Amino acid sequence: MDKDVPNTNDQMINTYSAEQIQVLKGLEAVRMRPAMYIGDISSRGLHHLVYEIVDNSIDEAMAGYASEINVELHSDGSISVQDNGRGIPVDIHPEENRSALEVVMTVLHAGGKFTKNTYKVSGGLHGVGASVVNALSESCEVQVKRDGKIYSQKYERGIPTTQVQVIGTCDPKDTGTYTRFKPDPLIFIETNFDLEIISSRLRELAFLNKGLRITLKHIENNFSEEYFAEGGIAQFVTYLQQGKEPLHSKPLAFEGTSNAIEVAIALQWNSSYTEQLLSYVNNINTIEGGTHVIGFKTALTRTINAYAQKMNLFKSDKSLTISGDDCREGLVAVISVKVPEPQFEGQTKTKLGNSEVKGIVEQLVNEHLSTLFAENPQVAKKVIEKSLQAARAREAARKARDLTRRKGALNSGMLPGKLADCSTEDRNESELFLVEGDSAGGSAKQGRDRRFQAILPLRGKVINVEKAQLDKVLANEEIRTLVTAIGTGILRSGADSAEDTSDWDYEKRRYNRIILMTDADVDGAHIRTLLLTFLYRNMKPLISLGHVYIAQPPLYRLRKGKIERYAYSDAERDRIIQELGENVVVNRYKGLGEMNPEQLWETTMNPQTRTLKQVTLEDAQQADIIFEKLMGEAVEPRRNWIEQHARYVKNLDV
Repeated sequence: MDKDVPNTNDQMINTYSAEQIQVLKGLEAVRMRPAMYIGDISSRGLHHLVYEIVDNSIDEAMAGYASEINVELHSDGSISVQDNGRGIPVDIHPEENRSALEVVMTVLHAGGKFTKNTYKVSGGLHGVGASVVNALSESCEVQVKRDGKIYSQKYERGIPTTQVQVIGTCDPKDTGTYTRFKPDPLIFIETNFDLEIISSRLRELAFLNKGLRITLKHIENNFSEEYFAEGGIAQFVTYLQQGKEPLHSKPLAFEGTSNAIEVAIALQWNSSYTEQLLSYVNNINTIEGGTHVIGFKTALTRTINAYAQKMNLFKSDKSLTISGDDCREGLVAVISVKVPEPQFEGQTKTKLGNSEVKGIVEQLVNEHLSTLFAENPQVAKKVIEKSLQAARAREAARKARDLTRRKGALNSGMLPGKLADCSTEDRNESELFLVEGDSAGGSAKQGRDRRFQAILPLRGKVINVEKAQLDKVLANEEIRTLVTAIGTGILRSGADSAEDTSDWDYEKRRYNRIILMTDADVDGAHIRTLLLTFLYRNMKPLISLGHVYIAQPPLYRLRKGKIERYAYSDAERDRIIQELGENVVVNRYKGLGEMNPEQLWETTMNPQTRTLKQVTLEDAQQADIIFEKLMGEAVEPRRNWIEQHARYVKNLDV
């Protein structure tokens, strides 16, 4: 560095003193670092605000004080949540010397969830929910009905603009809390709520809280839905079974309590090859599982094997053993536990760590499932036959994997088009394009940046994994090629982790991004759907951890003289034509192969100019149902879905 130029960084370090220590007061810390409290400031964080307020009402319901929750989206961009619980206390807090309502709404770690005298179990344990929502809202108002009066206080960006005041009277028996807030556009990238996302969560909460009535309204959209499940999680399992063919008519359901820990389980098998196991702790979806899931899986495997041995159902298959994977093939199950002091572990805090829960769940499953099998021998027989079929397929799949390893799936003789790998050794910057056909693959290979972009052309349509067991999937040449190129191995259908599968190793992935690049026509869409089905069913962590993308090639090329523009939609095409004026030559791309390497690079592959859509699992339950409907064996649900959504089709390429 030139000695005449002062080093400002050194100056800052040298002057580091008490003056540089910043003390954030009130809710300033939340506004300065919102992601610390709600995860991010995108759509996920935005909807987290809604869940925080709804969860407060759910806690009232779990405590036995609320039976109804009403959620409404308003035309001004705000949302309101109303319950008929006890209502937030409004009397003067002895330490803060102001209304308890104001304390709850403006002070972090202030709430009724630190003592079990108020809530025996609750979803939120940190006392930050309402105050964080208030801090991140442009405006907020809370109304409380208690003791025959209606109290109100208003806030702007977490700061009270009014005192807690009485604005009316009500029946003394009419109690509850009404919260209406409008997310702050200074904080959030997007402030528009997604009706589908909120609907999915409210439906889930209704299933998990038997007898609780939840309504969702959006007057402007003329939308109104009610969620009510008298059957609880058994009804949840029935909902998740949409599009599937159950092996037995009704879900098996049981519940019990031990040491203040409540456990409820519902399960039902179907003819598919996919496991769907959802677990919850105090209504929180524990996507990473935990001790309650381990207890369930252990007891399920033990109970099924014990019953099969007792009834001599192995017969000629005595050399086979039924593994946990085999037992859970085609299983849809919901596990819900209520734990007074849950201990979470894992990076996302969605993995239960309480060791005592494992034994409680195990004992409950052993006792009740054994009894249910004894009372329903035909159900037990179907389940064990299904498990034995899965065990045979598992053995065949093992042999197929061994054969694949011996042959070497990336030998040129195994591929219709060779994998054109990238040169970088840093997988965090590498990309794998899965390209439809050899022609487009050739253009992609020539147009790519060889340093970090790899190309794998796929010929034809890969197998529909929704209709095939693992051994058949691994016998498909394109799938074997894809699996070896990605490097992670393969998971059993529906599995979220390698907990029971030694073949999967996330750390062996060879690429940071896996990009699906297919033609913008019906065949391209079908190939993309088949690939997504495979990735969702057999490599789900790649999607949940953000590695899967869909390329967006242009639909049109527009030329006028020396000016050349690309359009990715009909609306964009029309806008460009209007902008350029008359005599614009418009070319419609029907396939990637119609673009030369330079055009493909410029429009679809260049990180500086391309558009990629990241595939996410915002609603895994709904995704599972849609995949089963559209790709499964049953024709009737698929036809009904097409008839229901046909009116939304704008451009059909046939």
